[in-house]
Formats: sequence, structure tokens, C-alpha cells
Amino acid sequence: MGLLTIGAFARASRLSPKALRLYDELGLLPPAHVDPHSGYRRYDPAQLERARLVAWLRRLGMPLADIRAVCELTPRAAAREVRAYWARVEADTAARRDLAAFLVDHLSGRDTTMSDTATSAAHGTLGIRYAVLSDTGSVRERNDDAGYAGPRLLAVADGFGGRHASEAAIEALKPLDAGVPGGELLSALEDAAHRARESVSALAASDPALRDVGTTLTAMVWSGSRLGLVHIGDSRAYVLRDGGLFQITHDHTVVQSLIDEGRITEEEAASHPQRALLLRAVGGDAAFEPDLALRNARAGDRYLLCSDGLTEVVPTEGIQRVLASEADPGGAVRELVALAIRAGGPDNVTCAVAHVLEQRR
Repeated sequence: MGLLTIGAFARASRLSPKALRLYDELGLLPPAHVDPHSGYRRYDPAQLERARLVAWLRRLGMPLADIRAVCELTPRAAAREVRAYWARVEADTAARRDLAAFLVDHLSGRDTTMSDTATSAAHGTLGIRYAVLSDTGSVRERNDDAGYAGPRLLAVADGFGGRHASEAAIEALKPLDAGVPGGELLSALEDAAHRARESVSALAASDPALRDVGTTLTAMVWSGSRLGLVHIGDSRAYVLRDGGLFQITHDHTVVQSLIDEGRITEEEAASHPQRALLLRAVGGDAAFEPDLALRNARAGDRYLLCSDGLTEVVPTEGIQRVLASEADPGGAVRELVALAIRAGGPDNVTCAVAHVLEQRR
């Protein structure tokens, strides 16, 4: 079969002539022959496979620069890249879905303060019992973690480059413990996260020795039966509900991104040389993109916020056992920190625990 005209090739590949001309200009799908006098493009039928791949990838919404890279790979490597791209799309969609659900709820007039009031009248109000504990661990010389627990606020920050950044981040959130209306939880948390960033940036600019400081930040604020969550970095938040333990934050690390993209397994991540490298943080060279979420709290819930000094060495089963068996939050944080130290305590460890209770009037 001879060369195909651009019109025939467009019909066969399901790409428009306009798209083919664009892909030619970008070097993504150059024609097999261009007439030197008329500039008319002709294509080899063997190029149809690449053209169809380009069309499929465009339907996925993949950027042209990424498509060019995929087209140059072997089929197996290309499949890995497509899987990795779609994992990023799904993660982004999940975050947008949560925000959309909140906005629909808010804009539809289902005011959280009103629903909390109605719940309070019928069933009493929700409150929390809480405790926080931070320990240097068995190896480090200083504790760069910071934690806070109050009637409406729980927060954990794991600093790097010194304790100053984690303390500054926690201080920026403390005003939220005075109370936030349910309809303003996410905006209040976002504003507080930006204040934390400004505090850490000012700290880094104040002294050359502190220019690389930064911190993770994971915090919850309660308002009635709602809680707002802000998270950036690799500290974590969990909820124990109906006997099951669920992680409700997503690590912003290189290894977690590799897991999400299917490049490595959970087992391989445990020994990966870049397992401590953050993609997002407050300060430092990492991106500042905090996750925000709104959740409904229930009486009986038990929440844990912790630095990676716990989760790196204590298995999930051990965390679940402590949260389920300890009736007092103070006992829970002491036991969790003790477990980390018994496992070697290679890092600072901070735990904040809250038990959600119904307080009848």
C-alpha cells in the first residue's frame, strides 16, 4: 500500500487534518513525506498505530508533552506510564470530589450550624476527650516534632531542620481551638495553613542557619458533628470506627507517589532509599499544597494524629489494638509512644488522640 493523503490518513486514524498538522509541528506525528513544492503531507499506513495511540491518549486528557514521551517507549514501559498518569488523575479527581460535595452541601443551604443545633436538641452535643504526647525517641538528640490537643483542635507537626518550624506551624493553628462555625471549617483551616506557611517562611528568612527549615502539618478542628481536616506531608490521621482502623490522610512522599503509580509495592517502599523524601511540606523545597477535607464525626469515633516516628516502626495492627483497648486518650498516647520506643525509637514520635463522646444535657 502506498502513502496516504492527509485526508485518508485522518479518516483512518480518527484524527482531524487540523490535529495532524498540529502534531506534525510539535514533532509528535510527522508525515512520511512532504511535497517540497506544495507542502502537501502524506503518511505511511504503518504510522496508523502511533496515530491511534495518540488519539486514545488525547481522549484520556493526557498532555501532549506526556504523549510524546509515551510514544517513544516500549509497549510495556508505555503501559506503566499510562497507569501512572491515570493514578494521578484519579487522586486529583478524588480530592476535587470531596471539595465539590462540600460546596454542594454548603451552597444548597444545608447549613452545618443548623444541623448541629438540631442534633444537639435531640441527642445532646458531641465533645471530645483528648491527649497528646511527644518523645525524642531512642536515637535522635533533639525532638523536632510538635503536637497539640485541645477541646476543638488536634494537631501534629514533624519538623525538619530544627524544632522551630513545627512549633511555628502549631502556633498558627491554635486560635482555631477557640471555635469555628461549621460552615467555615475548611476556609478557616486553609487560612490557618497559609499563616503557618508564612510563619515558617519568616523563620527561614530570619537566620541563614534556618533557611532550609520546614515541617509536615496534620490537624483536625471540630464544630458540632463536623470536623475539618488539613494535611500536608507524611504525618497521618486515622479513625477507629466500628472496630475498624482507617487512614484518612494520604502521604505526600516520593515513595507513596511511586506506589500510587504502580511502580513499586508497599513492601518495596519500606526499604526504598527515598522513603523519607517529601513532595509537599510547609517550608523547605517541597510544594505547598495542603489537602482539605470535611468529615462527619460520630459518638464512639477515636481519632489519631501521629508523626511518622510511630507509623514507620509500629504496624497498623498494633495501632488499632491500642486505640480499641485504651479507654483513656492519655493511656493511648503513652502506649503508642512506648510501642515506638520498644521498636527501636529511631525517630521522634508524636501522637494526639481524641475520643468522640455524646454529651447529653
